[in-house]
Amino acid sequence: MASPLISGRKSYTTFVVLVTILQVGNGFYLPGSYMHTYSTGDEIYAKVNSLTSIETELPFSYYSLPYCKPRGGIKKSAENLGELLMGDQIDNSPYRFRMNINETVFLCTTPPLSEYEVKLLKQRTRDMYQVNMILDNLPAMRFTNQNGVKIQWTGYPVGYTPPNSNDDYIINHLRFRVLVHEYEGAGVEIIGTGEEGMGVISEADNNKASGYEIVGFEVVPCNNITSVSCPQELDKSQVIREQERVSFTYEVEFVKSNIKWPSRWDAYLKMEGDRVHWFSILNSLMVIFFLAGIVFVIFLRTVRRDLTRYEELDKEAQAQMNEELSGWKLVVGDVFREPSHSKLLCVMVGDGVQITGMAVVTIVFAAFGFMSPASRGMLLTGMILLYLFLGIAAGYIGVRMWRTIKGSSEGWRSVSWSIACFFPGIVFVILTLLNFILWGNKSTGAIPLSLYFILFLLWFCISVPLTLVGGFLGTRAEPIQYPDRTNQIPREIPARKYPSWLLVLGAGTLPFGTLFIELFFILSSIWLGRFYYVFGFLLVVFMLLVIVCAEVSVVLTYMHLCVEDWMWWWKAFYASGSVALYVFLYSINYLVFDLQSLSGSVSATLYLGYSLLMAVAIMLSAGTIGFLSSFYFVHYLFSSVKID
Repeated sequence: MASPLISGRKSYTTFVVLVTILQVGNGFYLPGSYMHTYSTGDEIYAKVNSLTSIETELPFSYYSLPYCKPRGGIKKSAENLGELLMGDQIDNSPYRFRMNINETVFLCTTPPLSEYEVKLLKQRTRDMYQVNMILDNLPAMRFTNQNGVKIQWTGYPVGYTPPNSNDDYIINHLRFRVLVHEYEGAGVEIIGTGEEGMGVISEADNNKASGYEIVGFEVVPCNNITSVSCPQELDKSQVIREQERVSFTYEVEFVKSNIKWPSRWDAYLKMEGDRVHWFSILNSLMVIFFLAGIVFVIFLRTVRRDLTRYEELDKEAQAQMNEELSGWKLVVGDVFREPSHSKLLCVMVGDGVQITGMAVVTIVFAAFGFMSPASRGMLLTGMILLYLFLGIAAGYIGVRMWRTIKGSSEGWRSVSWSIACFFPGIVFVILTLLNFILWGNKSTGAIPLSLYFILFLLWFCISVPLTLVGGFLGTRAEPIQYPDRTNQIPREIPARKYPSWLLVLGAGTLPFGTLFIELFFILSSIWLGRFYYVFGFLLVVFMLLVIVCAEVSVVLTYMHLCVEDWMWWWKAFYASGSVALYVFLYSINYLVFDLQSLSGSVSATLYLGYSLLMAVAIMLSAGTIGFLSSFYFVHYLFSSVKID
């Protein structure tokens, strides 16, 4: 009896595997996105997101303007942590489509516009606010021609102001074009589970398994008074003025398309300027090879030569040579002397490890396609959760470094608490100040108090305990043993012709040289509303940045040791960490020259606040990479020679 059962299970397993392979062969589906098929006549409702503008960067609710409301009332969609932080507010809308049925629909006529509504509509129109609609999780896309070039946008404007006119006109008629792809079902359906978890598979009706998928959503905004066409004459357009009643209408056309469902986001994620990305990588490689050559010379020609000569001498000659030592060998008794503000250094290194780990995991997952653009806010949500859980690594590294510097575990709890509070405290202060500005402008970008409470609970219940656990593990780990004893009396550092901080600041230009081209695309995606999905390039650039930061810090540390400057700890951190200064200066340059559409002191303050937050994170991450590289370089260097 067992043999037929085993044979049946094998046949079932083979069949399930075959069906799975066939399904996978249909296309690659981004995680977080699910295919919906519709039959002819099925009702589909569009949703509306916050109104956004590249001029103000202050998002507002769609229903803050006198638009038609759905009959059943306004219902907010469930939003994740990232969407709330980005200011998204997705609501239902009265825009109803029926699959494969082309129609023209009258929505409503508003009551006479009040003075306040007219003022608000005119302000939103002149600030170039866009209405963002979503159908089957696809943003509405529109195309415009400027100087013969076809430009793609998401959303449509609230209104427009003709040249040489003082009147503003509202967009009150929309022409939708929905691209659909006919989906042929596989004719197989799992209808339940049998005994012992075995699936019961039956033939499904082919008509039931097939349907239509939405693969594109385009909109043409119009303005009219008397008809549902798009008039070109201003006297037929709907002007914004008091006591004016605005009628909203729309028409929809369904167009069959050869685009398959897995490829429907390609139009949004179309990568432009790929040659520029390759140039950025090539530029970074040149910097890396240049610095690698310097490191190669330091190790093989200078350090190795000195160590080999020293090891070949007998004891008397070594004693005589000790008296004639010069350069880095003279600071052997001071190179591991405790730096000033050692606790702050350990805290910043711990937070840097946490930020770097978060960036590495996020970029790797995004580069392999696990961060779908269809899942709004998931990238930011994932980054926050990763940061919280990587508190254990931050506590471990920070406390172990503290124990190495101090020689004991005393005070590790204070270090762990400081690591848990340092960077989140900076983020809290900056976001709170910016939030007061957003609250004052009644923007949906303002973080609600309930979300503040949720973020606090996540930090206090996840990040803080894990950081303390990591700190405890750091006290149990073996401290890094210094290869040489530290003298009781510190050695005097010779006077220099130029201040050392000048060299440290200059060193940041090399990591910035590997980063600034990709930084332009990132800033454009954040502030100009463009999709950024070239995470493969970003992963390569990030790897190159890590290498450059390590090389710059090692070279600069060696240069300081050669001039008998044994206070290398903070210099090693800021040699690579100073790239943050150039990132912030570049952000200001981008604001002045590339983001000229941004207007008003409020918008500029928000931009600079978020840029400062980004610069602080980059400083901690890059500084940590440089410091740890220099620490292990110095440890290796002085463990190769013993000088009494």
